[in-house]
Amino acid sequence: MTPYSSLCDDFYVNMNLSTEMDLPANRETVLHFFERVQKKYPTMRNFYSRDRGDFILEEDKDQGSYRWCTIESRRVCSGHVNPETIDSALAQHRLVLDLAPYDLSVSPLDCEALDLLYGFDYTYRGNHNQLVTEALGVSPSFERMLDIPGSTVINHEPSLTLALDDDCRIQCRLSIENRTNAYQIRTGEYPEEQLSVYVTARQYGSLKANATFSKTLSQLEGICRDLIENYAIEHVLQPLQRTIALK
Repeated sequence: MTPYSSLCDDFYVNMNLSTEMDLPANRETVLHFFERVQKKYPTMRNFYSRDRGDFILEEDKDQGSYRWCTIESRRVCSGHVNPETIDSALAQHRLVLDLAPYDLSVSPLDCEALDLLYGFDYTYRGNHNQLVTEALGVSPSFERMLDIPGSTVINHEPSLTLALDDDCRIQCRLSIENRTNAYQIRTGEYPEEQLSVYVTARQYGSLKANATFSKTLSQLEGICRDLIENYAIEHVLQPLQRTIALK
């Protein structure tokens, strides 16, 4: 497994390519695209559609590690859950991005946004909001609020987005998503749910002249790696891991 897998219960790498124009949804085009993906990854054999017109091709999920790919009305997505290596996940995403211009008529001009997301899930039975507060703390300007008698933290999902260029076209974000609601806190009945940490890099708008989706993905990958290695591991992922272990 990847070095990041030891930091959480489930680790995944997702890619989303959003377009300005609708993607083709006719039977022949969709099947041809997925057949070319399946040719590279023969174990991706579960194909189905949702009511809203999304098409999905994926591997069996019962092994814990699996690949998936979707075509939506204006988005092509690719993901690998618990990959053996990060490079294997990125190779899948590059294949999808290389196929999209030819099989789905997606032009770099048609790019609304290209995202690369690294996800870290922690399974925890309890108040996720309180857990995040204990593990990561809160902004100094809010610390005194925690001293209010009888108070309980019911919503704490830190998120920070940075622009990395003057045009704000290249952005990165670190965010936390919990799945605890007020009813669970009120009743004290907590199911085992996953707390998620997302590290995302995004390219907004049409690509530069002579740029390709694959090259842009490599740039986003470098941004994600820097954010994970230089900040997220020490200041977010490991503190969450330690706090959960002590519960």
